[in-house]
Amino acid sequence: MRDRLAVSENRFRQASYVALAALTLIVFTGAAVRLTDSGLGCPTWPRCYGHIYPPLGIHPLIEFSNRAVAGIVGVITGMVFLMALARRPFNRELAWLALMLPLGVVAQAVLGGFTVLEKLAPGFVMAHFLLSMVLLIPAFWLAWRATFPQGGRPRSSDRLLVWSVRGLAVIAAITLFAGTAATAAGPHSGGHVGQVIKRLTIEGPNTLQWAVNLHATAAVIFGVCAILVWLLKRGRTGTMLAPLEPLTVLGILIAAQGLIGAVQYELKLPAEMVWVHVCMATMTWLVTLWAIASEGRIGEVSTLADGQTVATIVAQWPQSVPVS
Repeated sequence: MRDRLAVSENRFRQASYVALAALTLIVFTGAAVRLTDSGLGCPTWPRCYGHIYPPLGIHPLIEFSNRAVAGIVGVITGMVFLMALARRPFNRELAWLALMLPLGVVAQAVLGGFTVLEKLAPGFVMAHFLLSMVLLIPAFWLAWRATFPQGGRPRSSDRLLVWSVRGLAVIAAITLFAGTAATAAGPHSGGHVGQVIKRLTIEGPNTLQWAVNLHATAAVIFGVCAILVWLLKRGRTGTMLAPLEPLTVLGILIAAQGLIGAVQYELKLPAEMVWVHVCMATMTWLVTLWAIASEGRIGEVSTLADGQTVATIVAQWPQSVPVS
């Protein structure tokens, strides 16, 4: 029976990608709830107006649909954890990473419930999004470790480059936090017409302008630092970096985000563009994690079983993942 329930490395690898995709998707749908003014479409939690189904109306349907998607994500992450336990050969680190996913989904559900009960108070809304970003960290590492079980992150002797790339994550996190503050002070409260939703007012009537400037400043610093790290790596390698090299992709995403952010601000923050901005911010965060993973950790260079260094196939990830 135990042999029948055993999960192969390839099967678990595929499941880890599904979990990562699901946890990314729920960020997109959650942003859609807010930006369609459906945050209080179901003002009670966990039921909607005391029922297990939403009443008629677009806002309750959107909010309830997001809750349903969250339930599906919870099932997926729970199954991935069970697969980690059944994976052969068993890997303790993968099991711990997999356990963080359903626990994180439960934490998100509880925090989401408090967010609704507190009528979308800005602090709760900001925490809800930021927790999603935190949850993407173990989800990404699970997929990465499942892809390279023998090497995990490659080892590097270039201490300056490794720590420079890691430093980008700190700046990215600050930029994300400032972005949530801008949204919390902006016109998209998550509630529809007639609902009174608290907004972030830390700087009084100028809070939105203050938050936008703070976010823009952090984004510019993030972009400049990404360019400097890109140049550092290019100087270290002595060759032009590949188009799909993580730092190259990160630079392109930051530039695109800057353009979208500037345009959406001039257009008075249309909901559709804000949604695109949030989705791209999520992808930028994931690519930042990818860049960190690709540079590896300090130590002697490690190799795969066939003698190929992990670093030589990092730029092809996830295309290098076996599908059988």
